[in-house]
Amino acid sequence: MKASYHKYILDFKRPSGTSRGVLTQKETWFIILEKDGKKGIGECGILRTLSIDDRADYEEKLKWVCQNIHLGVDELWENLIEFPSIQFGIEVAFLSLESENPFELFPSEFTSGQKNMEINGLVWMGEESFMKAQIEEKLAQGFRCIKLKIGAIDFEKELGLLRYIRQHFDEKTIEIRVDANGAFDSNEALDKLNQLSGFKLHSIEQPIAKSHTDRMAELCKITPLPIALDEELIGVFLLEEKRQLLEKIKPQFIILKPSLVGGLRGTKEWIDVAESLQIDWWITSALESNIGLNAIAQWTFTLQNPMPQGLGTGGLYTNNFDCPLEVVNGKLNYNPSLNWDVNQLNL
Repeated sequence: MKASYHKYILDFKRPSGTSRGVLTQKETWFIILEKDGKKGIGECGILRTLSIDDRADYEEKLKWVCQNIHLGVDELWENLIEFPSIQFGIEVAFLSLESENPFELFPSEFTSGQKNMEINGLVWMGEESFMKAQIEEKLAQGFRCIKLKIGAIDFEKELGLLRYIRQHFDEKTIEIRVDANGAFDSNEALDKLNQLSGFKLHSIEQPIAKSHTDRMAELCKITPLPIALDEELIGVFLLEEKRQLLEKIKPQFIILKPSLVGGLRGTKEWIDVAESLQIDWWITSALESNIGLNAIAQWTFTLQNPMPQGLGTGGLYTNNFDCPLEVVNGKLNYNPSLNWDVNQLNL
């Protein structure tokens, strides 16, 4: 077996704002496996300043993986415990190599086009008028669940946006999730949660910064609004550590990005622990290209979670890869009549 990796820069169609700054590009790497005339591909995508494996020796580790590909997926996964995005890329590359179709990794009613998955529509941070335009666009596109990034503009303006939605749509018509990306000050968080709860929100993601576990546990206990952990899960590698974290904080939800939490296997560990503690969960992408998104979406369908998932990011880039994934009426479909175009990767 031969392995190689290739860097690829994804360009956002429009600058996308989070509380950590504005994104205009995202770098990702593809691992290509070759054996007996067949090829497989997996995506290793990091989010700068967020991924635990955003470190100086990242590319060196990719080289090591390619030189040691003979170890196989299980041993490599164990050796890559501190590089969750490479764990994900390796898992998917091996699945791709072994599949009859390198892009159909989990054949199902989803990949046959018979069933789809409900997803949330993502509204990025920005000026009030920009966020309002995005909200109107998502509602016009048929989304039943929208997720707003908050914490970057004036809080009163963000409350105004929520008020605007609720003046037109009640919570039975439109489910609203908000994501603070850890932006709230610990001392002000409860007051803000109380104000937000008046808008009948589904949940708030990561209200305060990660690693303040005592305060987060306290908030989850007294919150008027369900709290979902996201960044809090990053860098927690061992199964026992995962259990200890969830037992301590007791969140209402956890949100899982395979590229950030140990690939598919690491994600499943989180799910098993969460379910044993009656904690609900959903899965989102970490802004991968359509190659990574495709793998996450196909796998997520097999888990049969009825909640809207966070898998609507395929249309963010000008230079993404044409593929069978399409968003129709707030749902992610896999259209088998559409073909992949990955010519840029010389597969």
